[in-house]
Amino acid sequence: MRRVLALVLGSFVLLAGASVPAVGQTARGHLVIIGGGNRPPEIMQLIARLAGGDKGSLLVFPQASEVPETGPELEAEFRALGLGKVTVVGTDRAGADTDAVLRQTEGATGVYFSGGDQARLMAVLHGTRLERRLHDLYRGGAVMSGTSAGAAVMSRVMITGDERRPYKKDDNWQSIESDNVVTADGLGFLDDAIVDQHFMRRRRHNRLISLVLERPTLLGIAIDEETATWVKPDRTFEVVGDGPVLVIDAAKATAVRDAAGHGLRGSDLRMHILRAGAQFNLDGRTVMRLGR
Repeated sequence: MRRVLALVLGSFVLLAGASVPAVGQTARGHLVIIGGGNRPPEIMQLIARLAGGDKGSLLVFPQASEVPETGPELEAEFRALGLGKVTVVGTDRAGADTDAVLRQTEGATGVYFSGGDQARLMAVLHGTRLERRLHDLYRGGAVMSGTSAGAAVMSRVMITGDERRPYKKDDNWQSIESDNVVTADGLGFLDDAIVDQHFMRRRRHNRLISLVLERPTLLGIAIDEETATWVKPDRTFEVVGDGPVLVIDAAKATAVRDAAGHGLRGSDLRMHILRAGAQFNLDGRTVMRLGR
């Protein structure tokens, strides 16, 4: 009991005294979840700092992308930010259970997942030893980061991007209804929220509202392009970057399906619109600071 209390008090002092805690001094790592689009320097620099800078070791996972140059380009970008070591983990699913690939992760202080198709990434990682190792790294204090598809995988319930009943071809998310948004298992660094990305730019409000009405225990975190949520070990997050982050909370909402079983009606949803510098408490579901 004394050991637990000491760890808790130590984490509190660390968080109060420094804006970026040193790697390895927290019981849980950080998440930097980017909503896609351009990646502002302040977000990429934040990832590099949290990963330990010139003493850090970052793993890059490019599997979501179909572009062969993705891995080398991200490696060069992070090296230019001053990271001591950057490793592109280019494994397929078979390799994700091998000792050789797990050795690549030894000493890692950060992870970055590229954009692309989140289903491609999860097809490689889901249920493997490598996926379990990523959770070990996170619990050990590493920063987990990613953009677009690499943001979608952060939550346990992952939006795949598919729709069961599209209104018409190339005209998605025209309704708020149940059993329409296709989800799958994500990595689950957030198990009480659903992450959506490119949110304002691609007008994805209907799909996230549908999901949180269906699953009111899950908080909807909607991140726009050129923007990130920085989830800290104390379960608060801060908005970083140029755009908004919307939080949709249906915990106290009333949701009713129509007679056909798909259309959703609801009342008492809460929505928060946050910008750079805003802070939000995930456990209390409360805004701590609105930002600038």
